[in-house]
Amino acid sequence: MYNILIVDDEKIERSGIRMLLKRMGIELGVFEACNGKQALEYLTSDKNTGMGHIDILLTDVKMPFMDGIELIKNVMHNDISLKTIIFSGYNEFEYAKLAVKLGVKDYILKPVDPSEFSSTITGVITELDEEHKKDEDYNRQANFIKQYYMYTLLNSGDASGILDNGDFLAGYNRLALIEFNTDFFGKYDTGEDIFKEITGELDYQYLNLNPLQSVIIFSDKSFTADGNIDKNIEEMFTNIHDYIYRKTGQFMYIAVSGLFNDYHELPQVMDAVDTLMNNKFYETGRYIFSDNISEDTPVLVQIDDDALMKQMKQDIKMKDITFLRIHFDALCKKYRGQSNFSHIYIKFVFSNLLKDFYDNIPGADEAEFGREIDRLYKSEDFSCIMDIVNNYIDLLEKSFGKEPATSHREIETVKNYIHNHYGEEIGAQQLADMVYLAPSYLSSLFKKETGQNLSKYIKQYRMEKAKELLTGTNMKIVNISEQVGYPNVSYFVQSFREYFGISPQKFRDQGELN
Repeated sequence: MYNILIVDDEKIERSGIRMLLKRMGIELGVFEACNGKQALEYLTSDKNTGMGHIDILLTDVKMPFMDGIELIKNVMHNDISLKTIIFSGYNEFEYAKLAVKLGVKDYILKPVDPSEFSSTITGVITELDEEHKKDEDYNRQANFIKQYYMYTLLNSGDASGILDNGDFLAGYNRLALIEFNTDFFGKYDTGEDIFKEITGELDYQYLNLNPLQSVIIFSDKSFTADGNIDKNIEEMFTNIHDYIYRKTGQFMYIAVSGLFNDYHELPQVMDAVDTLMNNKFYETGRYIFSDNISEDTPVLVQIDDDALMKQMKQDIKMKDITFLRIHFDALCKKYRGQSNFSHIYIKFVFSNLLKDFYDNIPGADEAEFGREIDRLYKSEDFSCIMDIVNNYIDLLEKSFGKEPATSHREIETVKNYIHNHYGEEIGAQQLADMVYLAPSYLSSLFKKETGQNLSKYIKQYRMEKAKELLTGTNMKIVNISEQVGYPNVSYFVQSFREYFGISPQKFRDQGELN
């Protein structure tokens, strides 16, 4: 609904205009001022915003303190955007000529003719509707381009040429990766409206990556109230998590980056939070992960021993020393410097690990292994235990070097499944169960082998299939959406535009990507 400000020093005239508007059945918010000075005070105040923003100025000419012409000049000087109509009892050519020069939409003579008034107001409202539609279309297109730029940048693509620059990202210094275990964003149209409900006045850029993941790029300057920035950020995301769980029943995970100085660093930042998100498979009691959690933070004791042990068994099976060392380091972080675990328990955990290593080293000396176990239980500090186990990892590495590495046929199996079932809902847990791997190990292995994570690979394959269907068939877009695994067509259109920088319909019309 638009608002009109009626400015006249005669109350009866203002009331008459109100009556005409009511009789016309036009819904307008009506504001009044008794002279130009009072009107200008309103128009230059904070009241002229939001629900109180004036769209149409209907003003008399002759008024005390400030006349209508002076009011219009001040409106122009202050760059106030509105449509102006003069209604006056003075039928003077000079006034009319000046009104045109000042951009006045119409000049109505008193007494006001109802039909002329109705035609003028209707015409102005039509102009406002057309301008708002143009603004919405422009803003929508500008937003699509920004989304395409961010998507390309975060995925380490060449974003040059999409925008003159990425200055709209300047000032932001944190990135949060949001992830669900199901196709949450496909069901809730990217989920942005849900985040807006809870984040309030927070200034951020939002981008949906795929049905499972979205990112929020923001500045930590909004969280400096009590000096504890990281705590305040965690509190906000806790509130978002709890709100979404209450509203949808979905469990959300968040990985928050450390500080970055320039938006050109975003590809590296994205890789870092993507890796950080793997902690959700280890730290089963957490759903928020941050670069700023130090090694001695008590929450690290929540890491599940069984999960890490299974991971290391997978590493040995796959002859993957790199990941074996990473997972061993994670286990060490849990126990290093912790006083709430008995020494006997810690030695028991690491002796079992040592036994797994020994069993996988061909020709290992059993007597030597027995002496190492004895030395482990007699260790007086944790570093000694680490040295013993690290020595066996070195032995494993040497033994692996003598044998051909196990081919990662699991990755091919997963890829083949995606190629044959891309039209269905696909999740990491489902794929991991299919090849008898832990989800975290499969995700890490898949990224190591293909250079991209599972969710990105699935989206890429679906998008390429959609492109083929758009160019090679006459299928309706809604049917293509369903066939490539997007039951929500509006979400499919948004995803296609983010990926290719053009809508499915425009792509089909043009026959090729720009």
